[in-house]
Amino acid sequence: MAKRRVQFVLLCEDEQHVSFVIKFLKKLKLIRKDCNVRQLARPAGTGAADQFVLDKFPDELDFGRKRQVAQELIVMLDGDSFGVARRVEQLNDACSRRQVSVRSTGDAVTLIVPNWNIETWLAYLDGETVDERRSDYPKLRRARDCREHVGKLAEMCEREQLRQPAPSSLVRACKEFEALRRRNSQ
Repeated sequence: MAKRRVQFVLLCEDEQHVSFVIKFLKKLKLIRKDCNVRQLARPAGTGAADQFVLDKFPDELDFGRKRQVAQELIVMLDGDSFGVARRVEQLNDACSRRQVSVRSTGDAVTLIVPNWNIETWLAYLDGETVDERRSDYPKLRRARDCREHVGKLAEMCEREQLRQPAPSSLVRACKEFEALRRRNSQ
């Protein structure tokens, strides 16, 4: 039986998020030749990246529900000073303001929220013990330099065994990615 053709829509704050997600999906063998990937990231110098994601989320969620093709919406939004739970609330609030039903378990939506930012995860994947309340972990020189980090994360997620102590936001992200993998293994 052939696997279904899936369109991935990536709604991310920046190029680092997009690169991380695409590399991770490829590592999990979810992106194949027949997949279409549409990337939505805030254009550089055009305002707050988090606001871009919050503004676009309700439309993309609603649009994905109406599509006739299989579509996965993957949203990556830094927790910043808000934290993971508050960011999820903000996405729900954005939906409510636009009169779009919030994400339900039946929706093909993956919410990835690193807390404080993705650099926290990258430091963890480099072997550091991290504090998710810190915002000062170093950025990569180039977004694509996250390949090694993604490989480590994919291995840990597949074994369902993150190195301890693991950032709680990363534990949550692995569960989100596992749900995405289950939806797309049919």
